[in-house]
Amino acid sequence: MGLFSPHKRHANKFNYTPRYYDPVKEERERRRAELRGERLDDKGEYTPGKYIRSQREARELRRSQQEQNSGSRMKSWAKIAAVLLLIVFVWYLVPRIASVVDVATTQKKTTTQQEREIKEFDPYAPIIIVPNDYKEGDEIVIIEE
Repeated sequence: MGLFSPHKRHANKFNYTPRYYDPVKEERERRRAELRGERLDDKGEYTPGKYIRSQREARELRRSQQEQNSGSRMKSWAKIAAVLLLIVFVWYLVPRIASVVDVATTQKKTTTQQEREIKEFDPYAPIIIVPNDYKEGDEIVIIEE
């Protein structure tokens, strides 16, 4: 019965030493790669989740580049729209605004003249009577211009 033996059996183990392994060289290459800024996981051994992580990072990078490209397109369209609105404003609205301001200033001048006449009116001043140039029975001719 082999179920209850006092000696424990271990799995086969191999005593394998690589022929061309130089630990000093491996450490030197690792430090150089670290100084150059290379990722240690790229050339090293497999770590759990390495491929999934790299795929996720690549997907995020691609999406961010697409967002930047679409954002730059939107910015250029916004600039074009702003320039077109400025042209429309200058072409159509500035002359109309200028005419409104001109009308307002001319109305202000006439009101100021009317105000002067009102201020100059003196009810106690003598009234100047202008005689009529026509006599009774003469025809009045109205000339329309």
